[in-house]
Amino acid sequence: MAWSASRASSAGCSLNRPTQNARAVATSNNPTVTSKVALSEVVVLRLDGLDSMVAKLAQLGFDTKGPVVRDGAVVPGPITGVGDLPCGVHDEQAPGSYQLNYSDDGRLFDWAVGPGSWKAEFFPPSQEVWRAAMVGDSLQFSEPAAPAASLAIVGARPCELAALDVLDRVLKDGAHRDPVYAERRERAFVAVVECATPAATCFCSSMGTGPGIEVGFDLALTEIDDADGHRFVVRAGSDVGANVLSGLAHEAARDEDLEARGRVLDKAAARMGRHLQTEGLASLLARNVDHPRWADVAERCLSCANCTLVCPTCFCSDVRDTTDLGGALQRRRVWSSCFDLDHSYLHGGAVRTSASSRYRQWMTHKLSTWWDQFDTSGCVGCGRCIAWCPVGIDITEEAAFIAASDDATTANAVSKTSAS
Repeated sequence: MAWSASRASSAGCSLNRPTQNARAVATSNNPTVTSKVALSEVVVLRLDGLDSMVAKLAQLGFDTKGPVVRDGAVVPGPITGVGDLPCGVHDEQAPGSYQLNYSDDGRLFDWAVGPGSWKAEFFPPSQEVWRAAMVGDSLQFSEPAAPAASLAIVGARPCELAALDVLDRVLKDGAHRDPVYAERRERAFVAVVECATPAATCFCSSMGTGPGIEVGFDLALTEIDDADGHRFVVRAGSDVGANVLSGLAHEAARDEDLEARGRVLDKAAARMGRHLQTEGLASLLARNVDHPRWADVAERCLSCANCTLVCPTCFCSDVRDTTDLGGALQRRRVWSSCFDLDHSYLHGGAVRTSASSRYRQWMTHKLSTWWDQFDTSGCVGCGRCIAWCPVGIDITEEAAFIAASDDATTANAVSKTSAS
């Protein structure tokens, strides 16, 4: 796994950073205003407006988090203003490789997703379910209190909102509702930032989850830095989002701003580093459970579970009970993985004893049988499983290889050629 970071000057991150022409903050033709913003209205924020937005979320009582640089990667963390965001940070990703680079361009969201997803804020890697202790002759149980503050996320990517929507189907809206997850999600505020610079491992456009987004957010921002200055085109997707924008210094979005947003998204889609052919993919994998490619993958796969740990939709978990010398009991739910040998333990033994069977289970569930269970794909095209696999196994490459050697696909192609 190649992992490194190089740092250069990031002096361009100041709120007072000069813009590229005199119109940057306001002009007589398009003055800065602080009026009430309506639902679905589109406005423009400058850096100081974005900073005020983060501050306002705190004033409204939100526990505000966003992307920060920690341990050489862009990951979720607490923020109090734009000064905490990854200014001038860019990433390079490839199979088994992740690296940060720094510049003085002052852009805040010029990177693709890192190893940490927002899933952990709602479905933590380890959380207490209950604890119990002997009080006199009786065993008394207690459950942990829910966090007092609601969560506000600033800077989630469209693919990450799509991943949360997938988790919602399982943990919030499914037959077995997780009350802790559901409450945390229903109270959350999300300001998504559309993706301008996908990594070489990204394929969200194949999955229909990016680089832009139209629904499912409180606010949607697009970062633009051109001749009209560094700014954010912001759309209000909920009443709460419109309320947060109201009173902030903003400008009415012009046609030129909307056109600039379109160019950002078009360029991002054109730069997408990977592609996954989704049409017929579920049935393709279902009829190829004995394909020899699984054995080939097993020779490379370490069964380390990195792909499931960084995946924003994997939700497998285990329950562990512990006790101390004083007799207190605690039950915790922790993340698990289908790559763990004991994950398929049934009646005295593991069902999936080989690495090939475990990788097949992960990939076919993600891209095929997830449709049967939840009426959606379990993959949002974020590319994390490719970048953070120590040996660089690429899910898009594996799917393409199976498709190219699929008997049914080949026979169908031959039939069409003969008919013509």
